[in-house]
Amino acid sequence: MMHADTIFALSSGAPPAAIGIIRISGPAAGSALLALAGKLPSPRRTALRPLTNPQSGEALDTALLLWFPGPATATGEDLAELHCHGGRAVIRAVEAALSAMPGLRRARPGEFTRRAFENGRMDLAEAEALSDLLFAETEWQRRSALTRMQGALGARIEPWRDSLMALSAQVEAELDFSDEDDVSPTSRDAMTARLADLGTDMERQLAQPRIEKLQDGVRVVLGGPPNSGKSSLLNALVRRDAAIVSDTAGTTRDAIEVPVALDGIPFVFVDTAGLREEGAEAIEQIGIARAHDQLAAADLILWLGEEGAGPEHQGLIEIAARCDANDFVAKGEAAVTVSAQTGEGVDALVAALKHRASTLLPPQDHVAVNARQAHLIAVAMGHVRAAAERDDLLMLAEELRLARDALDALTGRAGTEDMLDALFGKFCIGK
Repeated sequence: MMHADTIFALSSGAPPAAIGIIRISGPAAGSALLALAGKLPSPRRTALRPLTNPQSGEALDTALLLWFPGPATATGEDLAELHCHGGRAVIRAVEAALSAMPGLRRARPGEFTRRAFENGRMDLAEAEALSDLLFAETEWQRRSALTRMQGALGARIEPWRDSLMALSAQVEAELDFSDEDDVSPTSRDAMTARLADLGTDMERQLAQPRIEKLQDGVRVVLGGPPNSGKSSLLNALVRRDAAIVSDTAGTTRDAIEVPVALDGIPFVFVDTAGLREEGAEAIEQIGIARAHDQLAAADLILWLGEEGAGPEHQGLIEIAARCDANDFVAKGEAAVTVSAQTGEGVDALVAALKHRASTLLPPQDHVAVNARQAHLIAVAMGHVRAAAERDDLLMLAEELRLARDALDALTGRAGTEDMLDALFGKFCIGK
C-alpha cells in the first residue's frame, strides 16, 4: 500500500540530547533529503553533510544522513534519517524546514509502524509484539516481546494455515471435479485425523499462559489476621517502606499494591486489611471485604494466619512470620519461616515466589499469545473441530474457510480499522 504523503518525526528521545534522529518516510523522502543536504548519500551509507533551509538558505546543522530507497526498508517505502545534534532549537529548525516542504507532514502516533504493517514489512502479531517491547519494564517482558517481534507467532500460525489451505483444496477439487477420472474422492478418515491433530495443536497453544499475565505481573496477596506481620513482610520483600507498619489493629484498611521486578520477573504485591470476625468498625469492615476480594483474585497467597485457616487456593504459601518474636508460633515443614526484622528466610521466600511465578508466566523461549490472539485461535479451533464432524462437503469447505479467516485476522491478513487504530495509537510519535 503506497501513501501519497510523506511523514516525518523525531524518533529518538526528547531533546535536549546528544543526538536527535529525525525520520522521514514516503515518496518525497528522497527529495526532502536532497533539498536539505544538496546531495543524496549512497544508499545505506552514512554521510556527513551540512543541512540548509531550502527556502531561506539558512544553515541549520551538520548531520549524519542515511538514505534507504524502498521497498526494502523498515516501512516498505523510501526512508531517510537525519542524525542531528539533539538540542531543542536544532530539532525545531529542521522540523520547521520539513513542514514547509510540499507533501510532507508530521507523523501521527505509530504511523511509521502502521506503514510497515500495511506494506507487508511485519504482520499484526509482530506489530503487537513491538508495542509490548516498547512498554517492557522487566527482562522477562523484553525477551518475550522480542521473540514474538521476530516472527515466532507467525511461524507458529503459518503451518496451521497451510494445512487448512491444503485441506480446502482437496475439498474444493472434489466438489468441482468429482466427475473427473483424475480426481479421487477425499479420504474422510485421513482428513478427520489431520483436523484432529490440527485442533489438538491449537488447544495446546491455548493452554499456555497468556501475555497479559506477563504484562500485569504475578499477583501476590498477603493475608492473615491483624498484627500478623503482613505489612512488615511486604516492606521486606520490596525492600522499601511501601506499607505503614503499626501495632494498632486495623491500620491497613485498604489494599496497597506494590509492583516490583525480582530478577526480571514482574510481581504485584498486595497488602490487605487484617481479617477478623469481631471488633472491626464500619470502615475496617469495608477493608476486610476488599481483602477477601483480593484473596479471590490472587495468583499466589502468602498466608500469615493460623496454619490451615487460609482460603482454599492452589497458590497458597503458608508463612510462619515474626520468627524473631517471643510469641512466635512455628508451622509445619511446608511453611516458609521468616522474620521481616532480621531478614531471616526472606531470600528463601523470594526464591519460592520466583519458582511459583515461573509456572504462571509464559516461558521466555515459547510463543505466547494475548487475549485477542487467543480468542481468534479458539475460533479457528472451533471451526476445525466442527469441520471434522461435517459430512456435507459444502459445509466442510465453509468451516475450513472460517478457520482460515480467523487465523488471517490474527496475523492481519484481515482485520478491522478500529482495532488497527487502537493498536498503533499506543505507539509514540516517531515509531
